[in-house]
Amino acid sequence: MSVAAVAQKYFDALEAKQFDVVAGMFADDIVWHQPGANRFSGTHRGAGAVNAMIGGMMEISRGTFALSLRSAPMVNGDLVAAEVRFGGEREGASMAQDGVDVMRVSDGQIVEVWLYSGDQKAEDAFWGPAA
Repeated sequence: MSVAAVAQKYFDALEAKQFDVVAGMFADDIVWHQPGANRFSGTHRGAGAVNAMIGGMMEISRGTFALSLRSAPMVNGDLVAAEVRFGGEREGASMAQDGVDVMRVSDGQIVEVWLYSGDQKAEDAFWGPAA
């Protein structure tokens, strides 16, 4: 599967909330760089840790966390950049903003991810402080 096809499959699965498909796309030793100063921020290593983080986001947002592509993913070698729109709701708060997701793909799997938020302070406030 091409790098572009891997990225498209990943984003399609995220948008459809097919988390079993999403989880299967991560390399066992994936490295995920989550920005900001909130409970999910930092570098997460391993598919288990990344899947737990995504599960935590779904739990806090009561299943409302959603992400969609704003345009087709852009590929440069094994790197993909994608403009996204993401958001969610939780008791007493909501969030909706643009961002950029960058990922590195190798052998048909996502091996590293860097996320960028359009309004990091608002995202931090939504997810809550780091422990």
